[in-house]
Amino acid sequence: MGITAKFNLILITVLGAGFAVIAYSAHRTLYQNAYHEVLGQAGLMMDSAMAVRGYTFDEIRPLLSDDLEEAFLPQIVPAYAATQSFTRLHEKNPDYVYKEATLNPTNPRNRAVDWETDIIGLFQNKPQLEEFAGERETPSGRSLYLSRPIRINDGACLACHSTPDAAPKSMLQRYGNANGFGWHLNSVVGAQIVSVPMNVPIAKAQAMFQWLVVILAVIFLVVLVLINILLKLTVINPIQKMSRTANEVSQGSSDAPEFDTQGKDEIAVLAASFNRMRRSLDKAMSMLDPGRD
Repeated sequence: MGITAKFNLILITVLGAGFAVIAYSAHRTLYQNAYHEVLGQAGLMMDSAMAVRGYTFDEIRPLLSDDLEEAFLPQIVPAYAATQSFTRLHEKNPDYVYKEATLNPTNPRNRAVDWETDIIGLFQNKPQLEEFAGERETPSGRSLYLSRPIRINDGACLACHSTPDAAPKSMLQRYGNANGFGWHLNSVVGAQIVSVPMNVPIAKAQAMFQWLVVILAVIFLVVLVLINILLKLTVINPIQKMSRTANEVSQGSSDAPEFDTQGKDEIAVLAASFNRMRRSLDKAMSMLDPGRD
């Protein structure tokens, strides 16, 4: 095996190991970045839902509250407004799903299912916890979710959710008196949950990783080619020239020119040493054979 082959074998091994380490680290970092990016987008959507809730409670509800005795308008309910707003947002962002999961909701569509009930229980058991993110298995694959507690911080909410006697008659006519009551101030009654399929962050990370792998492969290939060119020009060619000259001298030829010894690298030092050895050899041969020259 020649010097070039040996050198390339070592170089490819080193570059391959470096490529593997960089690829692994990059894949892990890109996945984590994509994961947190999706969670950040989910948090922004949840903040948007909270803004809709606040706007509905502070500005829309006071304008229509006097009409509650005649007809109940679900549009004045903050949870309804936030859910409807997110439903329209969902049309352009179909991967994101929003729900205000509640243990005892007035509107049946907000009733929490098993895994949502567990999240609500977590917030009830840990009052200091303001946000929780996790993953779960679904029929379509793993899903990433972000959740925040729905806590009764304003006593005005209890006007419709304390007891059926205190609730507007129009609301009772629409939803009945069996659900949505018994809430208490400062209690956690539900959780806001934004769910995103895991294939969303995985697809983002995978796309970026593929581009990175291609770029790294091109860079490593260019480095390999450039190093081989430099190796051939600065090492292999001079050594091959020395080898041919040494072979000619060993066969008795004295016509081969001396090497160029410009520079201070190891090849130049070797060439100078070879030239001195050759001159010494010529002198020795001349002394042994005076008629040689």
